[in-house]
Amino acid sequence: MRAPRVPMFIVMIGITSLAMLLPAAVAAAQGDLETARPFLYAGILFTGIAVLLGLATQSTNRSISARGPLMSLMGAFTVLPILFALPVMEAVQGLSFRNAYFEMVSSATTTGATVFEAGRNVPPAVHLWRALVAWMGGFLIWVAAISILAPLRMGGYEVMLTRAQVNRDVTLGRANIARRPQARSVRFAKQLAPVYGILTLTLWIGLMVAGMTPLNGFCIALSTISTSGIVAGAGLQADGAGFLGEVLIFCFFVFALSRRTFANDLPVFRKWQHDPELQLAALLAIVAPSIMFLHHFFGAVELSNNLGNMLGVRTLWGSIFTSVSFLSTTGFVSDSWSVARNWSGLETPGLLLMGLALVGGGVATTAGGVKLLRVYILYRHGELEMARLIHPHLVDSPRHGSRKVRSKSAHVAWLFFMIFALSVAGVMTAFSLADVDFETGLVLTVASLSNTGPLTRVAGDAPIVLAQLSTPAQAIMCAAMVLGRLEALALIALFNPDFWRS
Repeated sequence: MRAPRVPMFIVMIGITSLAMLLPAAVAAAQGDLETARPFLYAGILFTGIAVLLGLATQSTNRSISARGPLMSLMGAFTVLPILFALPVMEAVQGLSFRNAYFEMVSSATTTGATVFEAGRNVPPAVHLWRALVAWMGGFLIWVAAISILAPLRMGGYEVMLTRAQVNRDVTLGRANIARRPQARSVRFAKQLAPVYGILTLTLWIGLMVAGMTPLNGFCIALSTISTSGIVAGAGLQADGAGFLGEVLIFCFFVFALSRRTFANDLPVFRKWQHDPELQLAALLAIVAPSIMFLHHFFGAVELSNNLGNMLGVRTLWGSIFTSVSFLSTTGFVSDSWSVARNWSGLETPGLLLMGLALVGGGVATTAGGVKLLRVYILYRHGELEMARLIHPHLVDSPRHGSRKVRSKSAHVAWLFFMIFALSVAGVMTAFSLADVDFETGLVLTVASLSNTGPLTRVAGDAPIVLAQLSTPAQAIMCAAMVLGRLEALALIALFNPDFWRS
């Protein structure tokens, strides 16, 4: 006899409602009952609602099409933030529901853009809830990538897997996702949850050893693994963990650069040392910091600053850490970042950080952006086309990477890149209609579509105060964050009539 099935979206409501009890317990332990009550009451209320909805909708013969899981993902990033925002609105005095909803959409999509200004008095439990929501959103992406997007050849898998590979592989077959999408999601969640939890716990313990307080270290550990860039209070430097803390965080950025660093759930597997995503990430981690360092070095020479002390070394480390952080779309800024400005008297071009965020991390990771694999495929295809300029009759050969890059993969990668470029143009046009100036609109667009919220603080001449954005501008940014998280191809599929008939 089959066990009754509960819709996936209702399961997510129940899990996230229970998670509200954690910030309630933290606030109660700190004696902040005014913050603990909203989270406690909301957790109990929404858990009860989830149980009642589960009992009312459970079925043993539920027929779910391939669009069902995609609709659940859409609901997780658009509807669930309504529930997340209610206790936050009650816990933070003077916070409107509009700003609270914006904050929770930003957290759920692992963007990390915040309406809370640096000097605002926000309860620590609220920062914990922001980081926890982002952490759960990151885990949802981990699971959905292999259980939902891979069988449909979306989310980067369209350049990695052929339709024949999907049909051959039992775990990825499209028929399975139509018949048992929830069973697949549960199975992969059980496989990935220990990895996700152990990585977070390991980083948390390491940060506490480095000198961070347990709460701040926990928030930063959650934010690093989920690539949300959310910090509690003053940020990475709040507890004086210093260089050791940054080194620990830097080591965990690698899990946002390639899925093969934490999972082997694909029918095509390549050794991690031969992974093109990691190779391209290593190249960018060398080139981008070098440009930043030389930028500040020549500025220091021009000012005749002291070049024989440790300022140059700290500037180099700050450039490496911050570059890889924005490449992974986390957005943490090194403590040595300000040292570089004081050394040279120059600002680092925000355009370079925006470019790294647009490239993004690995396919099927918590990172956003265009993805390293798509960029690598376009590069290899361009290399082959350049070779054909010299040898017009050249046929694809292993020398030019045809074993790694098929012409169809290059076509699909270019198609996605064009869709992404059109999305940038469309979102910037929408911001201009909402009376946002060009420079601010550009930063907001890149930050939203790449899910790199900290760009709003460091990419422009001055930090953008998101709480002062108009309601239409915040709504546009919310839509862009969801678009960047789900990617345009998934949304296009939802509006495809043939997809709804499947």
